[in-house]
Amino acid sequence: MTRFAFVVFVLVGLAAPAFAQEVTGVWLNNSGDAHIRIAKCGASLCGTIVWLKDPIDPATGRPVTDKKNPDAAKRTRPLLGIEVAIGFVPSRDEPGKYVGHFYNAEDGGIYNGSMRPANADTLRVEGCLLMFCQTQTWTRISH
Repeated sequence: MTRFAFVVFVLVGLAAPAFAQEVTGVWLNNSGDAHIRIAKCGASLCGTIVWLKDPIDPATGRPVTDKKNPDAAKRTRPLLGIEVAIGFVPSRDEPGKYVGHFYNAEDGGIYNGSMRPANADTLRVEGCLLMFCQTQTWTRISH
């Protein structure tokens, strides 16, 4: 019986680091106005807006659109459903960290980014333009 308990203890110990590094799931952004689903997209991870606190533009009465997109053809598409975390892959230098790009619909910019779980329920995300970076903490909504 003690061997079985030891084996279970070892297996749980090995599984804990993998769980701690899990970034897939639905996350509430730091401003509380969007839920982002991080999921596998081919060989990488991507993040899509799946909920908006204010999905309707009060000026038009229609869904909020990607007005600031540099591609004029995309400016009328609804924000709900667009990909905002693009091509995230495990960092070669830092275990548990993922690197890729973030699309910021507030200014239409694409920024180098990283994300790393702080714990099972918070995700530290960072977007950078050259050497200027902004860090946010997102909160897990669901797995």
